[in-house]
Amino acid sequence: MRASILRATLNVARKELLDGIRLRAGYVTMGMFALTVIAFLSMSLAWGTMDVRLASALLWIVIFFAATLQGERLFAEEAAAGTLLFLWIYVPAQAVLFGKMAAHFITLVVLSAFVLPLVIILMDAPLVLNACFVGTLFLGLWGMAAADTLLAAVAANASVRGGLVPVLLLPSMLPILLPAISLSAGGGEPALLGGMLIYDMALTVGASMLFDSLWIES
Repeated sequence: MRASILRATLNVARKELLDGIRLRAGYVTMGMFALTVIAFLSMSLAWGTMDVRLASALLWIVIFFAATLQGERLFAEEAAAGTLLFLWIYVPAQAVLFGKMAAHFITLVVLSAFVLPLVIILMDAPLVLNACFVGTLFLGLWGMAAADTLLAAVAANASVRGGLVPVLLLPSMLPILLPAISLSAGGGEPALLGGMLIYDMALTVGASMLFDSLWIES
C-alpha cells in the first residue's frame, strides 16, 4: 500500500514538472517577475551596495510572490480543464497532495537558484552562503511549498479564485518569512531553524489532514 502511494506520488510530481516544462507559461512568468523586480531595484540603486538585511528581505519577497504565481496554477488549470475528476478517481488524495507539493518545492529550488545569483551580482548584496543560509532556504521553501499547495486546493474549490492564494499565504508564511529574513542576513539565533522546522512539519501534517476533506468536496 505504501509502495503504491509512493509510486503514485512520484508519478504526480513527474507529471507536474513535465507539464510545467511543456507549457512553460508558469515558469516563464515566475522568471520574468523575478528578473524585472531585481533589475528595476538594481537600477534604482545605481549599482550601489545594498544593506544585507534589505537584500535578504528582497530575496524572500521575490521568492514569495513568484511562488504565488505558480502556486495558483497547481489546481486551477486542472479544474478549468475538467481533469481533476480523473485524479480524484484514479489517484489517492495523499499522493496528489505530496506529488504536487514535491513538484512545487523543486520548482522553488530552481527559482531560488536563478534569483540568488541575480540578487548577489546585480545588487552587490553581501549575503553569506553558509550552512545556516542553505538550511534557512531549504526550510523556507519547504514551508512555502506546503502552504501554497494546500491553499491552491482551497482556492480551486472557491467561487472567487483570483488573488485568493496570495491573500491566504502571507499570514500562514509570516512565522517562516520573519526568521528566514533574519537568518539569511546573518543575524538571528541558529535556534530559529528549529522553530522553522517545527512549523514546516506542522504545516505539512495539517495539509495532509485537511486535504482529504478538500479532495472529497472537489
